[in-house]
Amino acid sequence: MRILIWHVHGSWMTAFVQGGHEYLLPVDAERGPDGRGRAQTWDWPASARELTAEQLAGERVDLVVLQRPHEAGLLQDWTGLRAGVDVPAVYLEHNAPTGAAVASRHPYAGQDAIPVVHVTHFNRMMWDNGSAPTEVIEHGICDPGYLYTGQDPSLAVVVNEPVRRTRVAGTDVMLELSRTLPVDVYGMGMDHLAEVAPWLEGRLHENYRQSELHRALAAHRVYLHPYRWTSLGLALLEAMTIGLPVLGLSTTEASRAVPSSAGLLSNDPAELAERGRHWLEDPASAAEAGAAARAHALDRYGLDRFLADWDALIERVVA
Repeated sequence: MRILIWHVHGSWMTAFVQGGHEYLLPVDAERGPDGRGRAQTWDWPASARELTAEQLAGERVDLVVLQRPHEAGLLQDWTGLRAGVDVPAVYLEHNAPTGAAVASRHPYAGQDAIPVVHVTHFNRMMWDNGSAPTEVIEHGICDPGYLYTGQDPSLAVVVNEPVRRTRVAGTDVMLELSRTLPVDVYGMGMDHLAEVAPWLEGRLHENYRQSELHRALAAHRVYLHPYRWTSLGLALLEAMTIGLPVLGLSTTEASRAVPSSAGLLSNDPAELAERGRHWLEDPASAAEAGAAARAHALDRYGLDRFLADWDALIERVVA
């Protein structure tokens, strides 16, 4: 199949483009939000091709994967094709509702021609999907291998723009724990976090390439996932696959992703801090939980299952 899809979420796309299809990626000179093209910090196969809007107008498209409400308009402006009418389409929803869940109607809720595909069961439950057909295809992870050493007795967090997303990302929870436990933070927007938390000097790491990030995370003893309200973070699943044990809040889809053998989910910061101190002092116990985390992540979020689920959906929608 020839699948038109915008590069919106790099980690998710890294798994998606591993399939057996041809992936048409809009690109523009600025590599802005509607034309990022291929990833710059992930390794993607040659089957993920960049095309300008002008080039797309002459391409055959078998399926379009929409991820933002305005993309159907871009499709029609660039190619003359109407999503769900002239070309089969699905709408991939990465996020949990940003407003009150009981009143959050999905942008594609009022139609029945385009399936809405959620990345977690939690997301599908929280959105009002109306009459739209829905599917859940859980995340898939490219296995980086068991990299864990845990040699650095510290906690690692991956979060982009932690200051802007303070309560959503649980930045306040992370900062509270970092007062008593060593915490390193990876992601974009570390300069703003340095202004808010000067005591983290030397522990903030800006925008690593994926392979570099995996190696860096593997050296830490524990992975901290303090998110309050968000879709399930792929960085969490990658950390588990690497072999890190998990500390996190018991919210959203985390309870499905992190079994008790793999870590501790709690909404009590004191309980999280206690377990964190235990793992920092007992590396063997941390490694045992990390091994369980890896086994669970490979079983539930393996790449083969993810791609097979997508192939089955693509076949049904295109047919």
